[in-house]
Amino acid sequence: MCPPAWRQALIAAQHLRDLARLRRVRDRIDRECARPLDVEALARAAGLPGRQLSREFTAAYGRSPYAYVTARRAQRAAILRHHTTLEGQRS
Repeated sequence: MCPPAWRQALIAAQHLRDLARLRRVRDRIDRECARPLDVEALARAAGLPGRQLSREFTAAYGRSPYAYVTARRAQRAAILRHHTTLEGQRS
């Protein structure tokens, strides 16, 4: 049996690995938000069941993966709209 300090260290190390995996999912969404993305495909790439990814992502980032994808797409659309408006004013 592991001493309590070792157990805590193992739990902390697993938590960091989980956060790193979620960060990779978030980074992929940020990179590929213009492409078709679905939670199941993101979960498969992360090596997690879809529901588990949704639970862990929501706990870490305060919104579901689907909501995060939608928000990133809305941000991208707003940036493109603003850029297009500026280009139209220069003409």
